[in-house]
Amino acid sequence: MYDDEDLESIREATEEWEEETLDPVLERHGERQDRFATVSNLEVDRLYTPDDVADLDYLEDLGFPGEEPYTRGPYPTMYRGRTWTMRQFAGFGTAEETNERFHYLIDEGQTGLSTAFDMPTLMGLDSDDPMSQGEVGKEGVAVDTLRDMEILFDGIDLEEISTSFTINPSAPVIYAMYVALADQQGVPREKIRGTLQNDMFKEFIAQKEWVIPPEPSLDLVTDVVEFSTEETPKFHPISVSGYHIREAGSTAVQELAFTLADGFGYVEDAIDRGLDVDEFAPRLSFFFNCHNSFFEEIAKYRAARRIYARVMDDWYGAEKAESKRLKFHTQTAGQSLTAQQPLNNVVRVTIQALAGVLGGTQSLHTNSFDEALALPSEKAVRVALRTQQIIADESGVADIVDPMGGSFAVEALTDETEQRTMRYLEEIRDMGDGSVRDGILQGIDDGYFLREIQEASYEYQERVEREEEVVVGVNKYTLEEDTSPDILQIDETTEERQLARLEDVKADRDDDAVEDALDELQAAIDRGENTMPYIVDAVKAYATMGEIMQVFEDAHGAYSEEIGLA
Repeated sequence: MYDDEDLESIREATEEWEEETLDPVLERHGERQDRFATVSNLEVDRLYTPDDVADLDYLEDLGFPGEEPYTRGPYPTMYRGRTWTMRQFAGFGTAEETNERFHYLIDEGQTGLSTAFDMPTLMGLDSDDPMSQGEVGKEGVAVDTLRDMEILFDGIDLEEISTSFTINPSAPVIYAMYVALADQQGVPREKIRGTLQNDMFKEFIAQKEWVIPPEPSLDLVTDVVEFSTEETPKFHPISVSGYHIREAGSTAVQELAFTLADGFGYVEDAIDRGLDVDEFAPRLSFFFNCHNSFFEEIAKYRAARRIYARVMDDWYGAEKAESKRLKFHTQTAGQSLTAQQPLNNVVRVTIQALAGVLGGTQSLHTNSFDEALALPSEKAVRVALRTQQIIADESGVADIVDPMGGSFAVEALTDETEQRTMRYLEEIRDMGDGSVRDGILQGIDDGYFLREIQEASYEYQERVEREEEVVVGVNKYTLEEDTSPDILQIDETTEERQLARLEDVKADRDDDAVEDALDELQAAIDRGENTMPYIVDAVKAYATMGEIMQVFEDAHGAYSEEIGLA
């Protein structure tokens, strides 16, 4: 962006500034510490100048919002057109209780729903399974059958609301229930909007929730992509999730690299299935973490868009702009929340949310200040939502498209993040002999991703222990008194009430119809067909979550048995 003569003048002026202005101050006072780095331990310079972005080509590397390579944003007007979707994560107890929280959030101004499920539902287990005891409704809402879904969305028009579902091994069943519910409400399938996480690569890499082995899990993910392309064109069949990779302890670059790799792996699998990249790719979405290092996070999002646009074009031959336009949801960092002095988390969340907005997110969840202690209380949820609303309506940051664009520091960090991320992507591709998908599968088997994340997590914790990384209220500025707020308590009768409803559903349903539907699902697996139409039929017969997932486990075996953990 500067010619050689200008750059040489800037270098000379920088050297003069260092000698005459900076060095005398350093000799007298020094600096707070010898080395400055991000949360990911990426070293940052004292000062950035045009010399740090000397190789930057404005039109090639930045361009304009809404145009390739989308560094400055996926849409030309960004938040001047409309603000990001404020999508607060919610779910606890039974469907009735979560439905009440949904209505509360909508009344308070939330513009999209995001559903949290309890551990049995996440793992494809019914509430009456012996392994579910003590976990029903504790960390999310319990959903066993279509009856629960009917109650969960009672009074909510699926044509008017966009709903996100954070669920993975059993994601196809939840998606089938949502499709069946739309059919019940008379909402055309092509009009339902929402996002299914459905990211199984991430589970084997970081979060560790699975039922069947990686390859059949990938087949099931692609079944959803194929079905949704034909039946629910406004619904996002995968939210490729870096959030949990970061929560497991990765660096920002690892989060970005492994997430993009997962996305490209799904693209390759869908193409191998015979799908046209420009038919399904526009509905792929991504989900990133936002941690405390403000500029690192902004740079991460900008680099993500640029890499995605170029790779989708160069590696996969995408032609439509929508196929190369990376869109993502952001959640503030749960890992950063502290049980000590929990009100400090309001500040952390605000900083993180602001970074997400300045990085160009399409939707945002702000964590509640009490989440290190329990599921969010109503008061804490309201503060979290108000944080977004204040950023949107009072701060002015939503009034300028990509206000960080052109910052020497941010552009230099964006370039460095891109370069480091591409090195990881090429390494994964090499592991798969030219296939990112095969490289991921190989890396899962070899423990590659686990080792990379463990090393980063260990290194970070060492810095916290040495107090090189300050965590306010934990290793500095501590207090002796108890600062715990009132927290949400889950009704002890939740499990009992959920089990009673499940028993009633089983008593009322047509058992022969359930058996027939499950047999048809098994036959579809045996024939190698797309299983989604058969899962929809099964949930409409009120087959349970556990009954449906058991068919897949019987067909493919449990992954824990395969790796000797059973």
